[in-house]
Amino acid sequence: MMFSTKAEYGVRVMVELARRAGEDPIPLAEIAAHDGLPLAYLEHLVARLRKAGLLDSRRGSRGGYLLARSPTEITMAEVVEALEGSIAPIECISQASDGSIVCSRESDPAHVCPTKLLWTRVRFAIVRTLQETTLADLVLAPALLAGASLQDSASLANGTSLPRDQKTKPSRRAPKSIDRTPVPAPTSEPMTTGA
Repeated sequence: MMFSTKAEYGVRVMVELARRAGEDPIPLAEIAAHDGLPLAYLEHLVARLRKAGLLDSRRGSRGGYLLARSPTEITMAEVVEALEGSIAPIECISQASDGSIVCSRESDPAHVCPTKLLWTRVRFAIVRTLQETTLADLVLAPALLAGASLQDSASLANGTSLPRDQKTKPSRRAPKSIDRTPVPAPTSEPMTTGA
């Protein structure tokens, strides 16, 4: 499934606001210039995010946008769904009002979609990942990746989270011990063997 630029740009705006959480409202033009994003497009995206209750706005000369809640309380599922709508890996799969997954090709009760299980699992994996990832995780990720080992970085990139105790501080591994035994200085005398 490919998310559109709505999700990509919207998440980038949210991350920038999270980085500056606690400061004054941030003008959208400043975020657009900082990230090289089109201002007019961002205005449409922040309207959706505000409507979803994820952003607040302030008018006036010192106006701009700020997060409506703490970055630890905002999941990527909320952000992506506010921007993209319901998450579905293919067009025929959707979520019913009762939360069940529906395939539009199953209008006849006798017809069961042979691939519904696959696409349902794909959808749940995407949604679960988005639900488990908070805005705070994305703000911390660059610092974690910089301090993590190659294996930890690969795990983060593949969607495997670090243990909770490593999410707040980079891992500090002890360096391998080095043999510090002094090496004798070379001499100009020939070596002799004891014969």
